[in-house]
Amino acid sequence: MFAHLTSLRFTLLLVLALQVTVVPTAAAVENTGNDTLPQSKVIQFFDTYCVSCHDGAGAEAGLDLSSFDSGDQLAAEIDKWNRIADRIADQQMPPIDSEIPTLEMRTATVQWIRDTIHAAVCDDGIAPGGPMLRRLNRTEYANTVRDLLGIQFNAGHELPEDGAGGEGFDNAAETLFISPIHAEKYLDAARTALTHAMSDPKDRKSILVSVPTPDTSPQAAAQKVLSKFLPRAFRRPASDEEVEQYLQLFRQVYEEDQSYDSAITFALEAAMVSPKFLFLWEQPHTETTPIPLTHYEMASRLSYFLWASMPDAELMQLAAEEKLHDEAVLTQQVARMVQSRIDDRGHRRDAKVREFASSFVEQWLGTRALGREFKPDQSVVGKLNSELQGGMKYEPVFFMEDLLAENLSLLNWIDADFTYANSSLARHYGIEGTFREQPRRVDLPENSHRGGVLGMSAVLAVSSFSHRTSPVLRGKWIMETLLGSAPPPPPPNVPTLEENAAEGSEKRTLRERLELHRADAACASCHAVMDPLGFGLENYDVLGRWRTEEQGMPIDSTGTLPDGTTFEGVAGLKQQLMQRKDAFIRHLTSKMLGYALARQLTNEDQCVVDAISQKLAEDEYRAQTLVLEIVKSLPFQYKRGQTPPLNQEMNDGQ
Repeated sequence: MFAHLTSLRFTLLLVLALQVTVVPTAAAVENTGNDTLPQSKVIQFFDTYCVSCHDGAGAEAGLDLSSFDSGDQLAAEIDKWNRIADRIADQQMPPIDSEIPTLEMRTATVQWIRDTIHAAVCDDGIAPGGPMLRRLNRTEYANTVRDLLGIQFNAGHELPEDGAGGEGFDNAAETLFISPIHAEKYLDAARTALTHAMSDPKDRKSILVSVPTPDTSPQAAAQKVLSKFLPRAFRRPASDEEVEQYLQLFRQVYEEDQSYDSAITFALEAAMVSPKFLFLWEQPHTETTPIPLTHYEMASRLSYFLWASMPDAELMQLAAEEKLHDEAVLTQQVARMVQSRIDDRGHRRDAKVREFASSFVEQWLGTRALGREFKPDQSVVGKLNSELQGGMKYEPVFFMEDLLAENLSLLNWIDADFTYANSSLARHYGIEGTFREQPRRVDLPENSHRGGVLGMSAVLAVSSFSHRTSPVLRGKWIMETLLGSAPPPPPPNVPTLEENAAEGSEKRTLRERLELHRADAACASCHAVMDPLGFGLENYDVLGRWRTEEQGMPIDSTGTLPDGTTFEGVAGLKQQLMQRKDAFIRHLTSKMLGYALARQLTNEDQCVVDAISQKLAEDEYRAQTLVLEIVKSLPFQYKRGQTPPLNQEMNDGQ
């Protein structure tokens, strides 16, 4: 009976909770002005290199640039001009069969566009987003239940998978809706987790801090339990009215069966299906100017950003002392929260930040797909056992954890002299030494084929087809994932690579078949950028093993970019990416800011990205600097006013 009533009541509460309005966030910083290039030179650039293809009604891709004569036009079409800047920067514009500008002119024009957009968007100052309202995602729910109850049990195992949104992450508010199946699953999960906790004497004692005795009534004991449990579950102080509300549930059950355990477990279960537990919720306000988050709201933003779980006792104490807007305190807390202990064998231990490293890195790099959406054709590429797959998936996760814990340069993602490998992955890479199933840090010799993200097998696998490598997919992956510049979709009715390959009977390498494929003029402009990047990785097979031949023929891993720049293999490709380190850092900053804010970034947010990117350049691109600058940013610490929702207090019974 009670389970049925709780389920119905919970569903109604969720409907009420979802009436709170979430307003998109914006952010800005002061602009320093645009003095990179005279406007007349930019207009001349477009007249010389662009208008011949982008003129009038018949303009290529429907992009008419013939009327461009002022930077004022950019403010009205920011998204379009951001795409134009990306295309010019990535040498997609102008096309390779046209007159090509110098690298200096190309770079200066891109900078002028970005500076002009920055001035248009950022000069009005900073405008943070509205207060947060979102459901805990599957991972966050499991971690929060684990830390709340002190159990090693995955309570989120039976919950539905969460889709990605925002900047490509599964913590984005717009994707974390509630369905009827969630209500029942949460009830089942709470009941199962509490049963698990109560079966262990140590866990039980930590939750039931008081039990009935001759001197303590059942109600008094329950009040002590709830007074400790509810503030931790709700991640803020619980009011006397809230404690009384759950105490009333305890009394209802206790009056029926006289069982303290049944009654207190029911009250705890009710708290764990409350929107106050299941949602990250920040108090709305109606002020005309932004106000800081409360200190308890800051504690939750910090913990769910870096731990994907609830605040610990130290964060809660700092919130109670109202210290979580103090810059020195935030600096100390970020350093504490990203730490992980490394033992004398090179294994990292006891790291709560691994939850962030895993969630962020796997979704940013796309390596979560390994073993899920991407499954290699083992009849072609060989055996992929579970230990090797685990080593592949955890290599970039432990790598990120190392960068954060040791406060190393983020440019290590481009090239590094170390990596993480377990025994199977070490054999896969040909690395000598003593390894176990858990990955450990290993220093790489000079001229190693590894080091940095481009040599990581998980990345090389998910950017391939299941049966063969793909310079196109790998080049596209580099553009999108590392540089933040997605190529346009392919035109319709373009023949596949296999169809082109069938035209010739002689044996051809993959490179030769791709050259036939991009002979189609409709394909040439994009492939001229993507393919050379991917060719630089052709010495790696589908699973990332090093090779020098394909079908008995030597592999040609050279790449020639549209401006004529030539590079050799992965080493040369790393040098090319290092020359574009600012684009890489800016994109990584955008991704992490979007993850931290749990939403899609706006044009205004790019002002904050610019400021953080500049700060990183001044501080040797250190990993903790990126995290700290995000935490210190106004979008992270403030919320803007909005029309008050119908349920200001989100009280369960009101």
